[in-house]
Amino acid sequence: MLLRCFVIAGLLWAGLLSSVLAQAPQPPEVAARAYLLIDVTANQILASHEIDSPVEPASLTKLMSAYLVFDALRANKLELQKALPVSERAWKMPGSRMFIDPKMQVPVEDLIKGMVVQSGNDATVALAEGVAGSVEQFVQRMNEQAKALGMKNTVYKNPEGLTEAGHLSTARDLSILAQRLMSDFPEFVGFYAIKKYRYPGTPASNDTNRNLLLFRDPSVDGLKTGHTQAAGYCLVATARRDFPNLGSGTQAGPRRMLAIVLGAASENARAGEAQKLLNWGYTAFEAVKLFDGNQAVVSPAVWKGRSSVVRIGRPQPIVIAVPSGSGAKLKTEVVRRDPLVAPFQRGQAMGTLRISIDGQGPVGEVPLIALEAVEEAGILGRAWDAIRLWIK
Repeated sequence: MLLRCFVIAGLLWAGLLSSVLAQAPQPPEVAARAYLLIDVTANQILASHEIDSPVEPASLTKLMSAYLVFDALRANKLELQKALPVSERAWKMPGSRMFIDPKMQVPVEDLIKGMVVQSGNDATVALAEGVAGSVEQFVQRMNEQAKALGMKNTVYKNPEGLTEAGHLSTARDLSILAQRLMSDFPEFVGFYAIKKYRYPGTPASNDTNRNLLLFRDPSVDGLKTGHTQAAGYCLVATARRDFPNLGSGTQAGPRRMLAIVLGAASENARAGEAQKLLNWGYTAFEAVKLFDGNQAVVSPAVWKGRSSVVRIGRPQPIVIAVPSGSGAKLKTEVVRRDPLVAPFQRGQAMGTLRISIDGQGPVGEVPLIALEAVEEAGILGRAWDAIRLWIK
């Protein structure tokens, strides 16, 4: 088969064409052991430092604990209003707590709020026991889930994040978990935007979410803080802001960013550094929606099929983040095999969309799939197309 390039979009706004390739903006100085900024909408890393270095995740561990709890709720193995007992083990947990005790039966919804808002180690253990029967079985599931998500450098030793030998993760792995948590359980991530919570009858001394950005930036809606002496001050922060569309002319909708800061010097520092990354990402880069979800990028001819063409694209919108001011200079081309001979299954890999600025080297590549199935034609149809292909 021959590979052919098909220029399909040309310049989006040809009047703004420049012969100089826009240089990627330099990220700000970030005072942290490791950091990562991802444009989630465009699925692009915009800034990073030491993202594969093992670090203690501290209470960021609770993101995985929440993932398993949400999964149990989705599978109807747990209910938000179901009251769970508080074991001696949960009651005696050191560190951050929601201050529950064995005399209580606490609804799952309240335990989730205690784990998320108050970062309660007691709430986390109670949930772990409620989901898996024991903390040890829950931790085993945490590690199995980490492997399933592709978190290659993460090992969990407990569900709450207290310091323990071998309990490690990385900024990259935490970004994988955070993005999957948001995409897999959108009905539950609202817990992470709650600013204050206290279970009735417990002290009010620990009722404020430690994510200071929830109080400083209205676009921030999560996710989790963490701190131990060894880990330093850590934060996984996410924000949603609207962005203008330079592609199809339709409203592009919200643009989500994810900032991860690990090993900052203080609670204020982790919030400030994460805010710095988020603001830089939104201003230094613009997001361009090239195609809507399920929109055909191309519809090339098909041979020996019941349909004469096949629609190729992505089920999700195709969005790319480029340096601000360069969105109008984008060019796209599709690289695929030719000729295309049926049959094709829906979702089958069909080629790649290459995106460049002024045609000066690709700035992104997006795999394209068949948006619909194309069945093989009958005997006569196949024979006729075989002749046409031979002549061609």
